[in-house]
Amino acid sequence: MEFRKPISQEEARAKTTAWALTFADLTTLLLTFFVLLLVILNDAESHVDRLINIILDETEKELRPLDQSNLVEIERVTKGIKITLTGAKLFKSLSADLNPEADPILVQIGGLIRTSTLMNLYKQPRWTPLFEYIKRANDTLNIEVRCEGHTDDKPIPMNSKFRNNWELSSARSLNLVQRLSELAEMDQHYFSALGYGEFRPKRDITKIKDRAEIEEARAENRRVEIYFDAFIKSKNESFENI
Repeated sequence: MEFRKPISQEEARAKTTAWALTFADLTTLLLTFFVLLLVILNDAESHVDRLINIILDETEKELRPLDQSNLVEIERVTKGIKITLTGAKLFKSLSADLNPEADPILVQIGGLIRTSTLMNLYKQPRWTPLFEYIKRANDTLNIEVRCEGHTDDKPIPMNSKFRNNWELSSARSLNLVQRLSELAEMDQHYFSALGYGEFRPKRDITKIKDRAEIEEARAENRRVEIYFDAFIKSKNESFENI
């Protein structure tokens, strides 16, 4: 029978220390790997954000001819590109029906939507790497044309077909977005409509004393805003929020 020589306390301590050092080295290596991976992913996401901003910048330049109309204001905003249309020229008082006089500018907007960089990304080979990255990340690129209707703060008369400014602003934005989708000749899933009534004014009339200036502010608040936007949405986002 073979007997093993008992190890000393120093040898046992040395073996324990060696194992602990090996484990610590492995942990450090794994941590370094995950930090590097995180940096790479963050850099990739930043690159995608830059590409989306380039797309929106190009689309804004393509929409700039609309600036020549006194009906339209164009602005680059956080949510993409915003086109503001004066409500008084689009609709008659307390009506959601589009004025025929506004149709030429709507035809122009529809044509620019149809030919814009934003709405034709999948037809342009230079954006293929962007879509490949998004697909690998199991994400989707949402492209949106959203109309938001706004009214002034005056109450709706009792004999109106609309119960309140919410209904009026919603009906106006819906009619506008339907007309734009027809003129752009594009799938309706790109378009959406919202109504905010008097609750998101462009100018706060509570801080204005002059009556004439108050009416001017109310006229500015009666408007429809069209947003052009593109953003990344995770396919798992709905599950993450449960």
